[in-house]
Amino acid sequence: MDHYKNLLKVISIQDLILANPSNNPPPVSVDFLNRLSQKLHLNRGATAFLRKYPRIFEIYYDPALSKPCCKLTPTAMQISKDESTAINDTHPLVIDRLTRLLSMSLSKTLPLRAIFKVWRELGLPDDFEDSILSQNPHLFNILDAHEPNTHLIKLVTTPSHEKLTAAVENWRITECCKDDCSVDRTEMRFSFKHGYPPSMKLKKNLRAKVKEWQKLPYTGPYEELTSVKKRSKTGVMEIEKRAVAIVHEFLSLTVEKTVEVEKISHFRKWFGIDLNVRDLFLDHPGMFYLSTKGKRHTVFLREGYERGCLIEPNPVYVVRRKLLDLVILGRRGLRSDDYKLSSSESEEEDDDYLQETENDQGESHNYRTHLLVGR
Repeated sequence: MDHYKNLLKVISIQDLILANPSNNPPPVSVDFLNRLSQKLHLNRGATAFLRKYPRIFEIYYDPALSKPCCKLTPTAMQISKDESTAINDTHPLVIDRLTRLLSMSLSKTLPLRAIFKVWRELGLPDDFEDSILSQNPHLFNILDAHEPNTHLIKLVTTPSHEKLTAAVENWRITECCKDDCSVDRTEMRFSFKHGYPPSMKLKKNLRAKVKEWQKLPYTGPYEELTSVKKRSKTGVMEIEKRAVAIVHEFLSLTVEKTVEVEKISHFRKWFGIDLNVRDLFLDHPGMFYLSTKGKRHTVFLREGYERGCLIEPNPVYVVRRKLLDLVILGRRGLRSDDYKLSSSESEEEDDDYLQETENDQGESHNYRTHLLVGR
């Protein structure tokens, strides 16, 4: 998990470098990155972080600027180009993701700034306003909002919910067709796939509550809400299950089946979710894995992963995985004279490596041992 957190930081720096089109590959001042250290969550400063990943970043002295600069290595630049190619080759999938995302909104409308926050997670091209929205006026319409400098994306034609199948429905069909189906077929209609880590032992009463929750009917993410549920216990549980279904579908639409909690919270009002999104993830550890290390809280869809890898990889994920592999490698395997460090930085790197190794081998996670259905 530490590697993934560092990958997010690497991507943030990479985006800053690629935003400067002055050279090929484009550089950025190390001083500039150091000034942004706090915003980029670089606790030890940009210089120390850049030196941890010499396969991704190259630090050099620019005589024209009279200061050290940073650029992407040829390998990292090629990965970036391959990612752009993979995204451009999957425009139909991108359009489908946006259509589904807008269809989950009560008004079939979402703020453009919210889409911008998850453009990478959805596998959108960085110019999606021009290449996707403007090129498909029969599907998407950009409107001015009541607030200044705020725009909305509205779905021009809303597909019927029969044409939009939620990801969980595909799992139910597949599961029902299995000879060794683990869930009673009569209970499958409203069930979600659950999987718990070996370290988490469910008590008998908790298993019973999960089983009851699985049977509970709910309004699907693409279905219209015909009426507001009464604030009875059953009504609250149905509202909560619909919210779970929406965030489950949201994660299923992402390229890597993961998103930062803060980002998905921007859609809460538009999806009609009155509950705390973070609590939804904590209350359903069999469906979601919530990483709370550091300042960024990230949620993963459990069923999408096995042994740390996506079960059904897509072209964009395959390319991004190459960048993660470089993050995992760090400086390992490089000769000391290939990349010199001060003694203090070397000790810090050794400490980081030992800590990451311990976390990878024996990391234990605390979960809330109750579900919302039990309240």
